Amino acid sequence: MAEGLARELGKGVLEPSSAGLLAAGVHPRAIAVMKEIGIDISKQKSKEIDIDVLRTMDVVITLCSSAEEACPWTPPEIRRLHWPVKDPVATIGSAEEVMKEFRRARDEIKANIESFAKTLEQKIA
Repeated sequence: MAEGLARELGKGVLEPSSAGLLAAGVHPRAIAVMKEIGIDISKQKSKEIDIDVLRTMDVVITLCSSAEEACPWTPPEIRRLHWPVKDPVATIGSAEEVMKEFRRARDEIKANIESFAKTLEQKIA
């Protein structure tokens, strides 16, 4: 979700590259809640962290606490941020309760990206 949102909301400001600790696929519910806001992430691929790609980044942002704790070493010249977004994948409940959690995560990530992109735009201006 974060990569799709960053591509859409950060046009001209962000060049996102998404990766996780494990390549696990793009969750169908993530695809569904992103479609609700007009962003198609169905063609995105889940990728593992590539150290060579990591070295080209200006900023690394982790989202869930397990990623923050287990994320590999980040070169000191790369700024590292953590946005603590509860991962909706482990949600237990009805289909609507689970979808509500995916929407919550999407909306939290969206708000963070909008704020981050705005900050970058102000620095560029």
